[in-house]
Amino acid sequence: MAPTNDLDVSVVIPCLNEVKTLGTVIEKAQRAFAALGLEGEVVVADNGSTDGSIDVATGLGARVVKVPERGYGNALRHGMAAARGRLLVMGDADDTYDFGELGRFVEAFDGGADFVMGTRLPPGRILPGANPWMHRRVGTPVLTFILNRLFGTGIRDVNCGMRAIARDKFSQLDLRSGGMEFASEMLIKAAVEKLRIAEVPVTLHPDRRGRPPHLRRWSDGWRHLEFMLLHAPDQLLFVPGVLLLALGLLFSVPVSFGPVHLLGRTFDFHLLFLGGSMALIGLQGLLGAILVRDVARGRVLRPNALLSGLARHLTMGRGLAAGALLFACGFAIDAVVLFSWIAEHFGALNEPRRSILGLLLMTIGAEIGLATFLHAALRKHR
Repeated sequence: MAPTNDLDVSVVIPCLNEVKTLGTVIEKAQRAFAALGLEGEVVVADNGSTDGSIDVATGLGARVVKVPERGYGNALRHGMAAARGRLLVMGDADDTYDFGELGRFVEAFDGGADFVMGTRLPPGRILPGANPWMHRRVGTPVLTFILNRLFGTGIRDVNCGMRAIARDKFSQLDLRSGGMEFASEMLIKAAVEKLRIAEVPVTLHPDRRGRPPHLRRWSDGWRHLEFMLLHAPDQLLFVPGVLLLALGLLFSVPVSFGPVHLLGRTFDFHLLFLGGSMALIGLQGLLGAILVRDVARGRVLRPNALLSGLARHLTMGRGLAAGALLFACGFAIDAVVLFSWIAEHFGALNEPRRSILGLLLMTIGAEIGLATFLHAALRKHR
C-alpha cells in the first residue's frame, strides 16, 4: 500500500544491533530537519536487533519498521517502501555518514534531480581511519570503473552508502536485491531508467561502534561485482565476442589457402591457429549473451540493439540451417583432403591448412546449431 500523509523527507536507516550509535544518528537527522525547516521522519528498518536498538529508536520518536528477512537490501527495501517522505534519504546506523549534510541532498532534489549520490572522494572527504586502504584504493575504484563502463554511468563513488531518491522513482526501479548488492542495483537501474542523477560531496567518519562492521570485504565486494556482470551480458559477452569473432576470421581465413606476405612479413600457421581460437572464443561469447538473455527472460539492463534484433530473429529453423550449412562446408573441405590422401595411397598428408579450416567451420556450425536449439528450448519452456 502506498504511504499516505506525505512529508518532505524520510531518512531511512537499516539497523541490526546498533545501540551504541543509533541514537546519535537519529538526533543528527532530526536536527537537520529543524535547521532546514523540513517536515521529516526517521524510519529505522530493523533487521532483528536484540540489543535495545528498537527502544532507542522509539524513544527518540523514530518510526520502526520490522523487517523479517536479514540483509542490507531487504532492510532498505522495506524501510523505503514504508516511508512517507517525497525524498527518501538512506544512510548507515554506524554514524559514519553525517545526516547534518542532509541539506545538500535536498538542494539537489529541489534542483530537479531524481536520484542523488553522495561521494566520499574529492570534493567529498574521508577522515583518517574511516576507510581501509584496500577499500579506498582498490575495491571502490575497481567497482566504480566496471559499473561506469558496463552501464554508461559517470559516478565517482559507486559504493557511497549515503544517497537519496524521489519516492515515486524508488517504486519505479522495482529493486529486488536482498544483500549489499542492493546499492549497485539501485544505481544501475537509476541509470538505465534515465533518472536525473546528481552527486554531492559527503564526509566519511570513522566507525564509532567499537566492533567489526557487518560489511564483509571480499564476499560483499564479489556480490556487487557478480550482480554487475550477470546483468550485462551484452556489454560483457556480445561486444567482445563480435570483435574476437571478426578478428579471428580475418586472421585465419586468408592463411587457410597459403602463406600471406604483408609489409615484408610472412604469416602462416601460427596466425591460423591464433585466429581459429579467437573465432571460437568470440562465437561462444556471442551465443552466450543470447542464452543469458533467455535465462533472464529478456530482462537485461542496457540492452544492445543489434543483439536484441539477432535474438529476436534467431529461430530454431534459421539457426539449425545456418549451422548445418557451415558444418557441411567444413565436412566437404575435409572430405576432399581425405580423398586426396587416399588417392596418394595414404602417403604424406600435406594439407594442414585446409584441414584446419574444415574443422573450424564444422566446429562453428555445431556450436551455432547447439546454441540455437538451447535458445529455442529456453524460449519455448519459459
